[in-house]
Amino acid sequence: MYLCDVFTNPCSLAGVPGLSLPCGFTTNPKLPIGLQVMAKPFAEETILKVAHAYEQATAWHREKSPLAG
Repeated sequence: MYLCDVFTNPCSLAGVPGLSLPCGFTTNPKLPIGLQVMAKPFAEETILKVAHAYEQATAWHREKSPLAG
């Protein structure tokens, strides 16, 4: 279980802020891909600005995976 934490929660383990947002799908099978944005400590405003700019420039956050039903 420790390795699962290492690969899915590096921000928490490093003590820095982070955010994950949708950035695409694999081809076959169609599985979601996430983009993880991290910043230096106490730079949450920067992360939110980057995520907002990415969502304004792409439409990935509107698409649904076939796994969602």
